[in-house]
Amino acid sequence: MIRILIADDHTLMRDGLKQILASAGDMVVAGEASDGYQTLERVRGDDWDLLLLDMSMPGRSGVELIRQIKAEKPRLPILVLSMHKESEYAVRSIRAGAAGYLCKDSASQQLLTAIRAVAGGGRFISPEVAADLAFGLIQRDDRPPHALLSDREFLIFRKLTAGDAIGEIAERLNLSAKTVSTYKARVLQKMQMSSVADLIRYGLKHNLLDDPADP
Repeated sequence: MIRILIADDHTLMRDGLKQILASAGDMVVAGEASDGYQTLERVRGDDWDLLLLDMSMPGRSGVELIRQIKAEKPRLPILVLSMHKESEYAVRSIRAGAAGYLCKDSASQQLLTAIRAVAGGGRFISPEVAADLAFGLIQRDDRPPHALLSDREFLIFRKLTAGDAIGEIAERLNLSAKTVSTYKARVLQKMQMSSVADLIRYGLKHNLLDDPADP
């Protein structure tokens, strides 16, 4: 039986996942978490066969959360379940240590296949993501501007485009406002833009923003 920890801040999503996994026969949801801090507590408090992780949650999340979990529990397989179809998120997740990446609108059977593959020590990535990993990172000059950002810069980019103020970002990431401002300047410089409004327009164009209508 595959013991799964689900980490997602949406109750409806967790309930839906539990129904899907209950029908599999060889899986059981043995724990849940609704934010990054709860996820770390659950990971530290028990042994799991797989962590099914939402990419965007309150508190610590995304690439930084994946890195921390893998540093503390290197043998724990992580399957990222995200609303983001943009392959950049998948590439960054896998580079951080995730064993697989799947969009939330994927078919139920594909989810079960991915869980079995990752829990069994394998990986699960789409052909598009595989192509990005194999070729996209080599052709650096051909990459879009957001792919040139470091993981921390990309996180700052996401929070800026979500409408978070410098002070809010600093508090959530335990950084000084000056440090966040420096990251903001780097993001604007690397992406050759002059304002947060430009970043938001870019994010919308490239499907990099969280969907406010997502349940």
